[in-house]
Amino acid sequence: MSSVPLEIRVDDLSGGATRELIEFHLAGMHDGSPTESIHALDLDGLRAPGMTVWSAWSGERIAGIGALKRFGGADGSEDRGELKSMRVADDFRGTGVGRAILRHIVAEAQACGTRSLWLETGAGESFVPAHRLYASEGFVDCGPFADYRPDPLSIFMTREL
Repeated sequence: MSSVPLEIRVDDLSGGATRELIEFHLAGMHDGSPTESIHALDLDGLRAPGMTVWSAWSGERIAGIGALKRFGGADGSEDRGELKSMRVADDFRGTGVGRAILRHIVAEAQACGTRSLWLETGAGESFVPAHRLYASEGFVDCGPFADYRPDPLSIFMTREL
């Protein structure tokens, strides 16, 4: 899976390294996308009910983060989940950290009864690696879901579990 040894753990977002990576992620989104096309969550959004955040660590260094937001289907059950805030620290790009975090979140979602996962990612050139990663892990393109609206700068994907 990952070419670097990792420990993936639930993160309470209180640590400086995690907070810095989230801020870096948000700054990158704002640098490359208009505000109306940015769906990344800040710290408050990542602390919302139904949200779980994981961080991946290689020794004392944060390697990446990812989150799962549980939400309900039309029948009122909370059996759907949305991947949020997937970000690999620049020093760890291309080492398999993103895939490791994604697989961890998929396994955790399955364990808690989630039946499908959904995500929104950017449509620009810088998002091609993310789109390829998700597709290689069984995600397929779909239309907007939940409160999202069509956006030429967004790609929406889903996967049954």
